[in-house]
Amino acid sequence: MERSPQKLLLWMTFIMSLVFSVWQVLLNNFVIERANFTGAEIGVLQSLREVPGFLAFTAIFILLLLKEQTFALLSLALLTIGVAVTGFFPQVIGLYVTTVLMSVGFHYFETINQSLTLQWVDKSETAGFFGKALAWRSAAALLGYGSIWLIMSWLQLDYQWMYAIIGVLGLIMVLTLVIYFPQYPQGEVQHKKIILRKRYWLYYLLTFFSGARRQIFMVFAGFMMVEKFGYSVSQITALFLINYVVNLLFAPAIGRFIGRIGERNALTLEYIGLIIIFTSYAFVESSDVAAALYVIDHLLFAMAIAIKTYFQKIAAPKDIAATMSVSFTINHIAAVVIPVLLGLLWLESNKMVFFIGVGFAVCSLILALNIPRHPDQENNVTWLKQRRV
Repeated sequence: MERSPQKLLLWMTFIMSLVFSVWQVLLNNFVIERANFTGAEIGVLQSLREVPGFLAFTAIFILLLLKEQTFALLSLALLTIGVAVTGFFPQVIGLYVTTVLMSVGFHYFETINQSLTLQWVDKSETAGFFGKALAWRSAAALLGYGSIWLIMSWLQLDYQWMYAIIGVLGLIMVLTLVIYFPQYPQGEVQHKKIILRKRYWLYYLLTFFSGARRQIFMVFAGFMMVEKFGYSVSQITALFLINYVVNLLFAPAIGRFIGRIGERNALTLEYIGLIIIFTSYAFVESSDVAAALYVIDHLLFAMAIAIKTYFQKIAAPKDIAATMSVSFTINHIAAVVIPVLLGLLWLESNKMVFFIGVGFAVCSLILALNIPRHPDQENNVTWLKQRRV
């Protein structure tokens, strides 16, 4: 196997997706069947899951002690441990605790993984590489879903063993990467302090609304499938399977497509699509139509690559690690609050939850139109420009 920084990034992404996808696809059925969750409890759980993302800015302080590569691998190991123990605590409090444990590893890993990608991959290749990484994520998720069929359907083992087996397997794979890959240089020395630049304001706002949009999909669209349409574990797994097959086939092409049409056009397409999809979620009464919307919604996530490549083009190289940490916190400001508030609103009207999602998409569309057609460090927005400092 080739030893290169890019291959390390892809294998870490593979492990994360393998373990996290199993946790995610089983979650709604697990909490409803074993812990009797309603929309209120799932809202609290998802908000707690996002708290470590809100605290992602603290990664910059940990980097005073650890190299980014080491930190990424340790975070990935913590994610696998959190998933491994999930099934042994099928109570409300137990699920809250194991979810936070898993989430600390997940969010620190995602923060550092994105930072390393923007440092290790050339600007001209970044959109294509992110598309390739999405394909690796999809392949890992497909393997994870196959393991659910093997372990839960064929071997007839319960949730706790499914979570334990996939978590331990992930941990073994992380240890293998630690042994196999050497330490790679990070390139330009990164700032080891919190950085908020006025000139990155558009990136910050795009990131904020991206976090809000993600909650509508991850929390409420998935929950609707189980609560409103009665999807079983096998049906939810099949739906996720379709999502990742579509991503496996199309994500690399979408990455290259973004490289050709530019960030402004890519994000405009994404947000117009989201306005249509969230409106449709509010009125859908057919489980098949809802499933189709869910697959299209998931595919549009690939277009969000454009937010990362936009930042890479406008950022000073030394700002990348610190800004990635801050941006994850900004992304999760909405993620911490929205699941709880909209979880309560869900009890009264699930339509209103999706109408609020339409509002998020409209705000994102307006912001996307402010991206220059050819962004760089001197040309970061079309209007309301800030002096570079």
